[in-house]
Amino acid sequence: MASSSNQPGENMAISTSKPENDEFWRYIPLYQAALRADWALAKRFSEEHEGALARIIKTFEETALQIAVGAGRSTRAINFIRNLVDKMPPEALEIVNAYKRSALFNAAWMGNTEAVKIIWQKRPSLVFDRDKYGYSPLDIAAVNAKKDTLLYLLDVTKDDPFSKLFPDEDSAAHLLISVITSGYYEIALYLVEKYPKLAVSRRKNGDCGLQALARKCSAFKSGSRHQWWQRVIYNHVPVKLNDFAVSHSRGDDIENAVDDPQVAGQKYKWAARLLVQYCCISAVPCIKNIQEQKEMHHQALKLLKCLCERVRSLNDSNAYDSHINEAIYNATKLGIHEVIEGIVESFPIFAMVKQKDGWNLFQMAVIERHANVFNLIYQMEDFRAVIVYWKDDSGNNLLHLAGRQAPSNKLNLVSGAALQMQRELQWFQEVKKLANPHDTECRNNNDQTPAMLFFQEHEKLVAEGETWMKDTANSCTIPSALIVTMVFAAAITVPGGINVIDGLPFFSKEAAFKIFVISDTISLFASITSLMVFLSILTSRYAEGDFLFVLPNRLIIGLATLFLSITAMVIAFSCALYLLVGNSDKAWMLYPVAALAFIPIFSFTSLQFPLLRDLMVSTYGPRIFGKQSDHPFY
Repeated sequence: MASSSNQPGENMAISTSKPENDEFWRYIPLYQAALRADWALAKRFSEEHEGALARIIKTFEETALQIAVGAGRSTRAINFIRNLVDKMPPEALEIVNAYKRSALFNAAWMGNTEAVKIIWQKRPSLVFDRDKYGYSPLDIAAVNAKKDTLLYLLDVTKDDPFSKLFPDEDSAAHLLISVITSGYYEIALYLVEKYPKLAVSRRKNGDCGLQALARKCSAFKSGSRHQWWQRVIYNHVPVKLNDFAVSHSRGDDIENAVDDPQVAGQKYKWAARLLVQYCCISAVPCIKNIQEQKEMHHQALKLLKCLCERVRSLNDSNAYDSHINEAIYNATKLGIHEVIEGIVESFPIFAMVKQKDGWNLFQMAVIERHANVFNLIYQMEDFRAVIVYWKDDSGNNLLHLAGRQAPSNKLNLVSGAALQMQRELQWFQEVKKLANPHDTECRNNNDQTPAMLFFQEHEKLVAEGETWMKDTANSCTIPSALIVTMVFAAAITVPGGINVIDGLPFFSKEAAFKIFVISDTISLFASITSLMVFLSILTSRYAEGDFLFVLPNRLIIGLATLFLSITAMVIAFSCALYLLVGNSDKAWMLYPVAALAFIPIFSFTSLQFPLLRDLMVSTYGPRIFGKQSDHPFY
């Protein structure tokens, strides 16, 4: 072991020994210089302490270079690293810390690409080293989502053999899984196309690239929750593939026809038009974000197809089971129908087989309440009736499973117990449409029909829905009654009074008075209607089937008429005030009144409109069930 005196004249150029505790203070200036990128201080210190630049100076057994690569990426910091590397002998770059990671590892971890370049150019072999956990710099960059660093490392190793980059199957699978987990699907596609073995490599725990992709909800359109206007933009925004974009006419397109001869012949025409489109998109951040999402989804779909093709090329049924079973199970649990469609297109048998829980994918979709996965049943034509009839180990057919209560995470996506009950009824009724009469009366191992199981499972939710409905109706009954009282009184005490000669109001010929009368009349009858509807909700029988349409429909009518009555009442009040002071010297009062008149309307809209919107979408909106594509699913 080298001496620890660190006096000038002693040879410590490549010392890897750890200094004693009483010597840490000697390297504090060098440590500070590395953190601050102060080359003058580091140079002066190295001149006073020969070999200090290659000395381990921290409790994590790191050198000044290992500290400096994580201290920043400014021009000053990069110059410091470059000077440091130039002063160090090449073999000193191989010094590792307590985790057996060199300076190149630390630079890859921090995403300091410039530092990686400087170190690699002097010691290229470091890119193949592995730390105590078996990770390489490539793995470190992928795990920590350092894209630029990862791309550089892949570029400098592109000509190296597969066996040198990946000494075993576990390391090969780990890199692909890390790249997919970080969301770099275009890089993963490049890796799979360049190294086909990656697609079929598995980790020691059985994980593989296809399974990792099946866990990434955000990689596919079904995992993105878009507002209606975002969906419109998504379906029409152009996507750049193969160096130029093609605008899709359908939102469910998977492949781009860039390679088609007709498209290739119009390349320059496309380029000119798309250049304008991209300039407009770049100017609007929200559209640009949606475009990036769509490009990511297309890349993930291409990667999925490529992975499936590689696995299928094995012609090994055992490999199919090990790669596909877990992937399709994860996709079904998470509701990623694109993954399921891609897998079944390559391996049709997996549309029917049971998963590890004993259910097939349609049974799991009903249990987990994933409508986009269940909707694949509409692409199976005559197989639908067979799928509904299939039973699990407890004797439950698909309608029994629809009678079970949804998981709490799916119920909570719907606001209010009444709407949750409505959604549960919609599921049960939809599966019932596909069932044969025998299926509706079939009994499971507990001697329960689907209807009996549904009632038992949802008894508590029905009670919660009744309480929620009554509380909502009670809350709205009070303002409805107050509005009836006020607008009725306003109708018999018109502003300005009545002319005793002809019995007509003094302002009867004013346009504002006519608006007052109409608004007051609308407010009166709307509030009376609202009051009667809310009273009917309070006196309802609250049967299970009422939550499907009757009760939500009544609540929609009640809230809509209450909003109408409030708006009309505010208009009537504003007109009455205008008639009284509009032609006087106090007309200035109308301006603040006009501004304040919007407060009750805005308050009601912001507080109650979200509930009204959810009710209308759930009751009258587009069905969540139906065919998603004309492409057969089997």
